[in-house]
Amino acid sequence: MDVRFCRIIFALYSLIRKYGAWLVIPAMLGGAAFLADSVLTPAVSISSAVEGLKTLPALEHLFTENKDLTMMITAVIIVILFAVQSRGTESIGKVFGSVVMVWFAFLAIVGVVAIGNDWSVLAALNPYYGIKFLFSPNNATGLALMGTVFLSTTGAEALYSDMGHVGRGNIYFTWPFIKVALVLNYFGQGAWMLRNQNNPELADAEGINPFFQMMDPNVRYVAVVLSVTAGIIASQALITGAFTMVSEATGLNWMPHLQVCYPARTRGQLYIPVVNVVLCVATLAVLLLFRDSEHISAAYGLALTITMITTTILLGIYLWHRSNKFGAVVFHHRVPGESRSCSSSASMAKFLHGGWFTLLLTLAILMIMYTWNEGTKLERSQRRHMMPKDFLPALDKLHGDSRIHRFVDNIVYLTSDPDLKRLDTDIFFSIFADHPKRARAWWAVAVETTDEPFTREYSVESFGTDYLFRVRIRLGFKVSQSIPAYLHQIMHDLEKTGELPNQQSIYPKLDADPGIGTIRYVVIHKALMPESKVSGRGTLSLQIKYAIRRVAGSPVKWFGLAPYNPLVEVQPLFVSTRRPPRLTRVASQAPKREG
Repeated sequence: MDVRFCRIIFALYSLIRKYGAWLVIPAMLGGAAFLADSVLTPAVSISSAVEGLKTLPALEHLFTENKDLTMMITAVIIVILFAVQSRGTESIGKVFGSVVMVWFAFLAIVGVVAIGNDWSVLAALNPYYGIKFLFSPNNATGLALMGTVFLSTTGAEALYSDMGHVGRGNIYFTWPFIKVALVLNYFGQGAWMLRNQNNPELADAEGINPFFQMMDPNVRYVAVVLSVTAGIIASQALITGAFTMVSEATGLNWMPHLQVCYPARTRGQLYIPVVNVVLCVATLAVLLLFRDSEHISAAYGLALTITMITTTILLGIYLWHRSNKFGAVVFHHRVPGESRSCSSSASMAKFLHGGWFTLLLTLAILMIMYTWNEGTKLERSQRRHMMPKDFLPALDKLHGDSRIHRFVDNIVYLTSDPDLKRLDTDIFFSIFADHPKRARAWWAVAVETTDEPFTREYSVESFGTDYLFRVRIRLGFKVSQSIPAYLHQIMHDLEKTGELPNQQSIYPKLDADPGIGTIRYVVIHKALMPESKVSGRGTLSLQIKYAIRRVAGSPVKWFGLAPYNPLVEVQPLFVSTRRPPRLTRVASQAPKREG
């Protein structure tokens, strides 16, 4: 999947964050709303398609007897959709374009057939009638009507979410066709409603769906199959987009490092198991909470509106600083911003009908991003480093001290500091704390994710020794994290250049690489001490970050270390501490004897 659409919010933020620290808020809010949309889209698109089964004459009695049958079928489809994510979605990608083309062609055809010879409905293209009705006293819904109008324009943006399966050129070519197809279908529904507004047979009917009702009963079978297929494809696009969004948020240190898999040969298509489980559970919760697509739509529309408004804000700031042309900003930012603000106000009118869930879900994701970012900044502000003149004498002495048994041949510390000319005090503390960890070689390895897709390179600093190595590995965002395999390659390269002594271990090893000595990986986590002098907001951010880390797990799997049983150490976060009041020494008194 091409990540350009899913990265647009974070990409814009990366370009303009130097213009103000406050820009992190709309960027995080837009990303959180997109992830909320990834939960709501499968629920609303698949449930609305499955509800078409109720309009089929052969199945009508089944759904009349069992009111929850539609929800049960939808739940089964959702579970299957999320279950196949781990195996890749190339099969969906191969039929994406053809199914979308057939689907929108079908929409246009049934719309034209429903219009019949009464083309007076095309008068709705005149904005005069829309504005007149919006401010008419007969408009009982008021501004809330704009929420429905806004929803009618959504859905096809799923193409952007999975551009890699479709291609940018194809989207440019087919976009006019899609819009025309949607307009014709909506006009067909409008024509059907005008003809049947006084139909006594429909007077007492509940849950009428004009889309399916305007078709011949035999055509509805085809419509249900196509709508379910299109709903699955749209859901797949948003799910894959969510994986990419979380991966990009991780790169910005807004989310914890999670295991990332690349299950398919499609370039850039990734899979994050934890995110997949969370999305599946949240989508099922939405379905059970709202039970049908009509109630989910209110929440769905608000999520889309928030995403569009935040993107517009970031784009406006970018255009202002890049071109400094007032007219360009007004056209690209002010005009769309006003219309989207109006749509947002209309969507907020449905707050009690489902919009509250969108805000709750968006705020929960936003809290994760914000607190993780704040906690990470606080940790990094307290990070201390040592220069070679400070740590080399002690390490040289420990390396040659035969009185201390070797902990292992190679100790590999995974750090986020990419600077090769210094050493984290955390690593030095770990080596010498309690029982010193003597080894043939110590390694401090940092992994950087680049903006290029397939970067694979590394740099090494040995400080003139054969026992201490600072390694920086740079990997593209489409490259799987497999640190053990890369580190073995680096060790062999250093053996060939003579920087690393040959035959580290004198004992035989029963693994695939006997030439390398035993390796123990170490991951260092921080913990906040009760006496630390931290603000209330900082304390809360760190506590929430550490709670998220306990739930999401350590970055062990992200580094590809799951089978290697790494050592996870917890060290105190060395922030400035409050000095306790001094004790006053008093003269000792002999104990009184009894009797």
